[in-house]
Amino acid sequence: MKLNELSPKEGSTKNRTRVGRGIGSGKGKTGGRGVKGQKSRSGVSINGFEGGQMPLYKRLPKRGFHNPFAKHYVTITLARLQSAIDAKQIDAKKEITEEVLVSSKVIRRLRDGVRLLGTGEIKTKVNLKITGTTKPAQAAVEKAGGKIELIVQNVAPIKNGKTSKA
Repeated sequence: MKLNELSPKEGSTKNRTRVGRGIGSGKGKTGGRGVKGQKSRSGVSINGFEGGQMPLYKRLPKRGFHNPFAKHYVTITLARLQSAIDAKQIDAKKEITEEVLVSSKVIRRLRDGVRLLGTGEIKTKVNLKITGTTKPAQAAVEKAGGKIELIVQNVAPIKNGKTSKA
């Protein structure tokens, strides 16, 4: 068998229908869209329109609250931290900062900071400098002989409804 003799299985592929190419094609003139009107043209915005009646999406009550000042932390577990140390991605003897975690590709990006979660276990003594941690994670790191230094992000008082980092 040669590469030029390969072909897909019989009946597995189908040619694309070319619309608007004459009446003999069966999809000529109107191109399978019917006759005239808004729906036969491009840029139809009729979905959600109920003939002037208040649409369903406007009749239903609004729910919930979106906090524009909420912090979005990148989470890392003790198990992921230990596996990165075992794989020699991170040097446990040096201080592990958020920038070190990003550069060693343990986390993809730095949003509002890194939060350590207590899932899994850690056996190595580590010195962490991160934004946040859970109590079980802090206890596990201290039990292994390490320590966690928390970074405090100073936020300026609210001016004109917006905060600014100091």
